[in-house]
Amino acid sequence: MRQLAYKAEWYGRTLVVADRHFPSTRRCSACHALSGPKELSVRVWTCALCGTEHDRDVNAAAA
Repeated sequence: MRQLAYKAEWYGRTLVVADRHFPSTRRCSACHALSGPKELSVRVWTCALCGTEHDRDVNAAAA
């Protein structure tokens, strides 16, 4: 964590630390709508509200 904070400051970026239980893999990074729970085997999903298709891991990093 210390190294990430250092690198973020070095490059002029903001480090955001999410709570352990933040639903980042269920929140649409485009419209911020929450979807229901998903099995870990579901790797790609589509937001029911805006229709954006998400890769689970990429979306969690962008949320």
